[in-house]
Amino acid sequence: MGTVVLDASVLIGWFDANDPHHATATAALKNEREHVLRLPASAYAEALVRHSAAGSVEAARQRIADVGITVDPVDVQGAEAAAAIRARHPSLRLPDALVLGHAEAIGADVVLTTDRRWKRVSPRVQVV
Repeated sequence: MGTVVLDASVLIGWFDANDPHHATATAALKNEREHVLRLPASAYAEALVRHSAAGSVEAARQRIADVGITVDPVDVQGAEAAAAIRARHPSLRLPDALVLGHAEAIGADVVLTTDRRWKRVSPRVQVV
């Protein structure tokens, strides 16, 4: 069983049936259920913005738990890895670097995202 780190974009697509990535994000989560699914807290916050505005954070939290996604704190190793990634790729946004840094710090096998630009940053990246 491998470890898969999720980007907020995958959850945002999964949550929103009108999102252009809804079908691929939903399929990706279904296909990865046999793996350990991890979400850095920074991406969790990003994925919850619309739910917070709508007052539906509890429903989102429950859906995440039902799929078996573990929300991980941002720790020193992940933050340092994110800083190193951002130093090599200055155009990469810090929230993106935090997801990739987290994956590096925990030795994840795969990072799922909808952002094609990440492919140039890490060989772990799979675009959904």
